[in-house]
Amino acid sequence: MEVGYLFQIGDNIVYPMHGVGIIKAIEEKEISGEKQQYYVIKMLIGNMQVMIPTGKILNLNIRPVTDIIALKDIIHIFQHGESDRFLLWKQRYKVNTDKIKTGKLQECAEVVRDLMRMKNEKELNTSEKKMLVNAHGFLMSELELIKGITENQIKSFC
Repeated sequence: MEVGYLFQIGDNIVYPMHGVGIIKAIEEKEISGEKQQYYVIKMLIGNMQVMIPTGKILNLNIRPVTDIIALKDIIHIFQHGESDRFLLWKQRYKVNTDKIKTGKLQECAEVVRDLMRMKNEKELNTSEKKMLVNAHGFLMSELELIKGITENQIKSFC
């Protein structure tokens, strides 16, 4: 009885701040005397499994993996666009964290682009190094699941 669910078993999804995952099951669980339907999601980064109530999936900005059409926008983001180089690192860190939390591929790509540019100019602090590693991992894990993308296109984001 999967009719009416936003996602189906086997769908690839993006869970902001966690990366991509695959819907493995939809299960009913009783917690504190209340029955709810849950998506069982196998996350590809960290190889963990999470359960999210089906009614809360939209509030968490969980979305399907993007398609090949969006790739043009991502390439444009990396080749163009300006970084705000005048923000203090704490302000920049908050702006970048907020971008990643949206779960939007374009926002994550901007974070990766900006931090990679900064890294080429000067040493990143520990927090920004970790953010770059995480954001890059989120970006790459989603790109790998886009149907029709070539390995060379993926490598261009490394």
